[in-house]
Amino acid sequence: MANEGLDLKFNTCSCPSQLKITDVRIADIARAPMRCPIIKIYTNQGIEGYGEVRDGANPVYALMLKRLLLGENPCNVDKIFKRIKQFGYHARQGGGVCGIEVALMDLAGKAYGVPAYMLLGGKYRDKIRIYCDTDAGEKDTGEAMGQALLKRKAQGYTFLKMDLGIGQIRDIPGTLSAPLGYLEEQQQAWTNLRQAKASGDAEAERYWTNRSYDYQNIPHPHTMVHITEKGFNALEDYVKTVREAIGYEIPLAVDHFGHIGIEDCIKLAQRVVPYNLAWLEDMVPWQYTEQLVRLRNASSTPICTGEDIYLKEGFQKLIDAGAVSVIHPDLLTAGGMLETKRIGDYANDQGVAVAMHMAETPVACLAAAHTCAALEHFVALEFHSNDVPWWQDMVNYAPGGRIIENGWLTITDAPGLGITSLNDEVLREHLTEEANGEIWKSTEEWDSWITHDRLWS
Repeated sequence: MANEGLDLKFNTCSCPSQLKITDVRIADIARAPMRCPIIKIYTNQGIEGYGEVRDGANPVYALMLKRLLLGENPCNVDKIFKRIKQFGYHARQGGGVCGIEVALMDLAGKAYGVPAYMLLGGKYRDKIRIYCDTDAGEKDTGEAMGQALLKRKAQGYTFLKMDLGIGQIRDIPGTLSAPLGYLEEQQQAWTNLRQAKASGDAEAERYWTNRSYDYQNIPHPHTMVHITEKGFNALEDYVKTVREAIGYEIPLAVDHFGHIGIEDCIKLAQRVVPYNLAWLEDMVPWQYTEQLVRLRNASSTPICTGEDIYLKEGFQKLIDAGAVSVIHPDLLTAGGMLETKRIGDYANDQGVAVAMHMAETPVACLAAAHTCAALEHFVALEFHSNDVPWWQDMVNYAPGGRIIENGWLTITDAPGLGITSLNDEVLREHLTEEANGEIWKSTEEWDSWITHDRLWS
């Protein structure tokens, strides 16, 4: 038998038709690489299902759904998803619905004794290519980034990604133009927020949190931030330096350009064409379909977006308009495993490549990997935690060994996501401040949170 010898922590002879959800609890993890609330769903048969709220989001997005889950059979994944999906939205607001769906898929796989990819129709591949998003460190120069990416290559990664944009030139005089004082005000707001947090001034922290939030919420076309010719030259030199270090054979994707308008995006896209980039990611907000069409038509470098889109409909609009060459969903926003499979299949049918965003714990990573395995055509899965030494240790993985090794993730046939249990000792060492040292604490206050949710009269 495929699972013979594995230390499985659940009953593979359960009675799926009698399975019922009895509780939902959270372990709120910090710096893994970001805030990552892990979900545990309990059942009447002792089987546990693991999910996760999108990186950076609040556990409340999942806990508010608990009243709609208690007493339900978790194997009815699609039924429950359709009940709760109205409470999700784009970006981090999708995290509760999607994280619950992942935990349900994990439970269903465990109940029936099959890996999660079997619930998606089976697998096309045994190994998932991982690409490693990389920071240059304190001194963000082309030389530093080139060396950082060379280290990733030495670790076995066959696909790379880096940032390129305002962040690389902000401190170089004459590279940016904006309404006088705007960039300084923005930077000062972030500085004041950090100082307020450090001093424990709750009122000041709330004020500067809101001011920083306001700056971040100004869409790209409305900032009137422009890159000067000197700035374009500096960014092109940055990419050229990186390419000279790592070579032109390995794919290199680019992200995080900053809030600049479509005209500047087009100029930058044209300047970097000679450097054979895999894609340009999220240059403008994904909602601006027509602007993405303009961008794609103006550059021969593939255009990519998708990590903040909730449900298939948002992707379908972009694909049908010819706005993207690559989609990049995060299944903890896109709708969970089943919905992301639908999205990927639609993109495959339309000749649009599929990669996947992932900046969370091994729970989300394995959920994404099972979904990637079930897609006929797939490029690579993102990984943000290469430099988090305890990342793997958060879970007890059925096959043992490393989840990601030499730039690849090998899919196993262990039931569900392949996680036999969570390592509470490690999780407890890395809780957020908001968790107050408590792991899997009671969530009874969410059991009977009643409100009239129907969307029609």
